[in-house]
Amino acid sequence: MDKVILGKTGLKVSKLCFGGLFVASMFNEIEQAKSTVKRAIELGVNMIDTAPGYGNSEEVLGKGIKGLDKGLIISTKLGGRPIPFNAQDKAGLKASIKESLRLLGRDMIDILIIHEPDRPGQYDWWTDWEGVNGPVLEFLQELKKDSIIKYIGLGGTTVYEMTHLVNSGKFDVLLTAFNCSLLWREAMYELIPAAKKQNMGIIVGSPLQQGALARKYEAVNDPKVHWLSSPRREQMKKLYAFSDKCGLSLPELSLRFVISNPDISCVLMGARTPEEVEQNVSAIEKGPLSSSILAELDEIAAMVPFRPFCEPFGIGHLLPKPLNYKGPGMA
Repeated sequence: MDKVILGKTGLKVSKLCFGGLFVASMFNEIEQAKSTVKRAIELGVNMIDTAPGYGNSEEVLGKGIKGLDKGLIISTKLGGRPIPFNAQDKAGLKASIKESLRLLGRDMIDILIIHEPDRPGQYDWWTDWEGVNGPVLEFLQELKKDSIIKYIGLGGTTVYEMTHLVNSGKFDVLLTAFNCSLLWREAMYELIPAAKKQNMGIIVGSPLQQGALARKYEAVNDPKVHWLSSPRREQMKKLYAFSDKCGLSLPELSLRFVISNPDISCVLMGARTPEEVEQNVSAIEKGPLSSSILAELDEIAAMVPFRPFCEPFGIGHLLPKPLNYKGPGMA
């Protein structure tokens, strides 16, 4: 598989990398998860991303890569552990990275990412939001000095808050999810250009929007699915028709669309089985999409350039069972 330089890190990473959320036991059987990871490595995937917040993903991956670790680049995160979690408690952060090393069976982490740095209501990382300062940065620099980690990154799901953090110039890698895919493209307006300006490695997560672009859903034709806006409904129908016309599946279109952007270093797959790994690798190996296909996809994306108000953030989880959605929580 082709490898690219991950921005200022200088690391050579495969264009397709492994996202570790769906190997966790809440989503997968451990033996199947281990087989999935092994198959990815066999096919040339050399970077794996995980997090303490992904259930027991670190533990499963540690077992899955045992004996196969040579040359692997490992990315994990700070955030959510120990419980209760205090993002400004350096002792807690130290305990978290120590546990990550134990679970992953390593004495060093290639990339350590601050998880959800853009959501202070979830993890309150910053004592100075405007200046982007907090105990976590002091801790990360200590880890670099002691050669426990090599590079530091940001991993979030917003766009403009993340852009502010990127503009600080204090980070090596950006992991952005839910905002850089066939139909959801907000990261392309400001966030990715800002990261490129800082020469950061740029990783895109959730290219299938956690399932929204994994297959065609009958929900787009069901008038009972009241939470799906008419513009989004028509857009998805047009995408489905285009997929049929060009003979490319939605997952293939989605993966190849992301790697068609030369500013993006690599894309994460959330494969659950060895077969899904093989399908994703096969898609990536076909390379970027043609300019004519990209132009038609641009027209479809332009039908709904921004999320409609009240569109559920986790739309990929709802499309298979759309009538389960009962509206957003408290305002």
